[in-house]
Amino acid sequence: MPPKNNSGKMIVVSAPSGAGKTTIVRHLLSIEDLGLEFSVSACSRHRRKNEVDGRDYFFLSIEEFKRKISEDAFIEWEEVYQDHYYGTLKSEVERIWKNNRSVIFDVDVIGGLNIKKKYPDQTLALFIMPPSFEVLEHRLTNRSTESSDSIQTRIMKAKKELAYAPQFDLQIINNHLPTALMEVELAVRGYLSKI
Repeated sequence: MPPKNNSGKMIVVSAPSGAGKTTIVRHLLSIEDLGLEFSVSACSRHRRKNEVDGRDYFFLSIEEFKRKISEDAFIEWEEVYQDHYYGTLKSEVERIWKNNRSVIFDVDVIGGLNIKKKYPDQTLALFIMPPSFEVLEHRLTNRSTESSDSIQTRIMKAKKELAYAPQFDLQIINNHLPTALMEVELAVRGYLSKI
């Protein structure tokens, strides 16, 4: 069980799109005694069906996002695709720490590394690996949220992102979801139990 005051710790979960990071983050958040709270990222992309502003993302216009960059409002940000900005608001992390909870992030690979570089002693960075590119393509296609061009763009990006995996604290292959969930939970418990 983690210490009662877990403020100041961060769990980064990064992966190529379609590798299962969101499923893994939701599982960790469902384990109450871990004391985790989700950091809602900001983005400039359009909202998908069933997404809620402030729960899934803080949906900002490109102009609003750029203004927040100039105001130094992010601990990290990136232009992931052209005019598709994603970032972590400082105010969101501070809000979670004030609640004496640890922050958990579901972030892009570069965003995850940027958080780890900025807070190396406070961050456990996990990289979720897809079993193969074929499985990754199948998962993205079955989501039915992307065009075929968008899926191909994400697969090309995934190939580049896999090269960053060794820079993370731990790489977990999501080939069998229950096994991956167990491995991630053990790693997070071990990290949070350190004083």
